[in-house]
Amino acid sequence: MSTSMETVVETNAGKVEGYQQRGLCVFKGIPYAAPPVGERRWLPPAMVEPWSDICPAKSSAAICPQSIAEGGFLNLNQRPEAEPQSEDCLYLNVWTPALDDARRPVMFWIHGGGFTGGSGSSVAYKGSRLAARGDVVVVTTNYRLGALGFLNLNELTGGKIPATGNEGLQDQVAALKWVHSNISAFGGNPDNVTIFGESAGGFSVGCLLAVPQAKGLFRRAILQSGAANTARTLDKAAQVAEQFLDILDVKVGDVKTLRSLPVERLLAAQLELIPRLQKSGMTGGLALQPVIDGITLIALPLHAVRDGAAREIPIIVGSNLDEWKMLIVRDQELQKVDETELLRRVQGILPGQNTETMVQTYREALLGRGAPTTPAEIFTAIRTDQSFRIPAVRLAEAQYGQGQSAYNYVFTWPSPMLDGAMGAHHALELGFLFGNYGEGWGGSGPAADALSRNIQDAWLAFARNGNPSCESVGTWPPYDERRPTMIIREECHVEDAPYDEERRAWDSVPDTLLGA
Repeated sequence: MSTSMETVVETNAGKVEGYQQRGLCVFKGIPYAAPPVGERRWLPPAMVEPWSDICPAKSSAAICPQSIAEGGFLNLNQRPEAEPQSEDCLYLNVWTPALDDARRPVMFWIHGGGFTGGSGSSVAYKGSRLAARGDVVVVTTNYRLGALGFLNLNELTGGKIPATGNEGLQDQVAALKWVHSNISAFGGNPDNVTIFGESAGGFSVGCLLAVPQAKGLFRRAILQSGAANTARTLDKAAQVAEQFLDILDVKVGDVKTLRSLPVERLLAAQLELIPRLQKSGMTGGLALQPVIDGITLIALPLHAVRDGAAREIPIIVGSNLDEWKMLIVRDQELQKVDETELLRRVQGILPGQNTETMVQTYREALLGRGAPTTPAEIFTAIRTDQSFRIPAVRLAEAQYGQGQSAYNYVFTWPSPMLDGAMGAHHALELGFLFGNYGEGWGGSGPAADALSRNIQDAWLAFARNGNPSCESVGTWPPYDERRPTMIIREECHVEDAPYDEERRAWDSVPDTLLGA
């Protein structure tokens, strides 16, 4: 541990004290906004109150309220039971090689968890290895989750509770503003910020590309297993809120009760909300997600990008080959589906589409690659592409259409778990990116080490200069009409238009049927 003076930084709200660890300066639990508690529940983030004493920043702050049972496979890397929770959760963490004026690239991580779980302080997202390997500043952050961050109450309460359903996104913007104002004191360059995230973090990055208030707060973006198709229309968001209040048994106009409800009751209602919405046919995806409110999000983020919202912002966007495969293991009913049930399920997620042709296309493509073609395998392949790969491709196409740089990838390293049955599943790349892979989900050995080096070096090169080409992965061309795609594993290579038979099957499917 260093002396206090070596790890004390002056921020615009007051001094914070971190600690030194393995050659890095580490700061945990720095407040970036006022606590959204009491009367501030469901309000936009407010500036943090300045303090006069030195604020300790040596341990993680409380994470945002969440239920262990929520999120399903999206919470693979989250362990909320191991971290204290509180509505007072708007804090961030910083890893930096030095507190100097080197103006290092800044990598701002947005965690996943289905918009209902996760935290920036999860051990899965420890920023030390990236910071040390790339001589960059890594920032991770919390943002409000679930009903506290993504529930539109403005419509039902006539503005008495002005929550648009984008308070979680607004928190992310507030954290980025903190970075813009303060990161130079931590050795970072506020004019060279790369936002990156996975799953709901990737969806968040996709939204931030289109959020007017985020303009100028970041220079590049990386979207992992989440693109720009996940946002709910205002009318559907109001319907979700109506169902949520019905579960709570709270009248629409009872603002006082809503603001005073114990957070445990809100979390319990969230658990009831998903099956209720699915039963009513209102949603087949994430019950609580960003909202096209006309203020924070003007349009579906993908459509905003097509109109030029992300000009001059290079992006990396991609997905894992077998995102949904872990459901084959977890969902016993899915393992039992026959051809009739397969068609019914596909019709449920793609209403009005030619599902028989879709299923046959995937059967033939999987067969051609020597992959299993059981109904469960076909369904998970379709769901992988619907939620992750096709939205990634369309975002890359949108940026290319604007004459902007977009780099597409598919991560294909298979997990060793269950003799490889889970394939390159959702969130698998995270251990390699943050360097905490091992015998469990990711695997170990020289090949795993090479994979980790590849993805880290490509991401770091991109954060430094906007191009992921580097010695580890070789030349990575930007997306164009040839559809060049980096295949990421222990030996990376570029393929033009991989898995194109499946991609073409989605040509007539509207953007609104894609995403989680």
